[in-house]
Amino acid sequence: MVVISKPITTGMIISVTKKLYQVESCTKVSVAQKSPFIRAELRNIRTDEVIEKNFKVGQNVNGITLEDKKLEFLFFEDKGYLFLDIDTFDKVWIKPDDIGQQAAYLKEGIEVKSSFYGEEAVNIVFPQFLELMISQIESEEEDIFASDVMQKAVLETGAVVEVPQFIKVGDIIKIDTTSGEYIQRV
Repeated sequence: MVVISKPITTGMIISVTKKLYQVESCTKVSVAQKSPFIRAELRNIRTDEVIEKNFKVGQNVNGITLEDKKLEFLFFEDKGYLFLDIDTFDKVWIKPDDIGQQAAYLKEGIEVKSSFYGEEAVNIVFPQFLELMISQIESEEEDIFASDVMQKAVLETGAVVEVPQFIKVGDIIKIDTTSGEYIQRV
């Protein structure tokens, strides 16, 4: 983690009220008989909430450099998810809140990319597509003969996804981790 004091620019990561934001855009605003200022649109790295904040022209902000790591998922335990740092072979614990809903796609051996602010994971990026096995089908008897009806399937990780009727237990399917949607049978 490196903190550098410099003028605000698009793309930089800054700390505002102990929260990390990425500068999405910044514009110089000039108002008659007032000092010009910089209006910045900031995106919270954790929540994706977007806020606007004004800065004085020439005001330096503390830019933060995050450390990027490639991690491999090992297992879940009471205190969180255990990953292996692929480059250093260090064990990395990540809190469930830091992963969020995508934890439903975690399976041993899955690699993710993560950005760290000190020891804290602030951003975890899953592969867009994963291949996972169907462990259970939740179908209703009256819908079995409808060809265009989707059925709910439970993946080996516990996630639930809607799949076409021809998908059976044991099939491996490709899913989109960003939307949670079925893509194809593999």
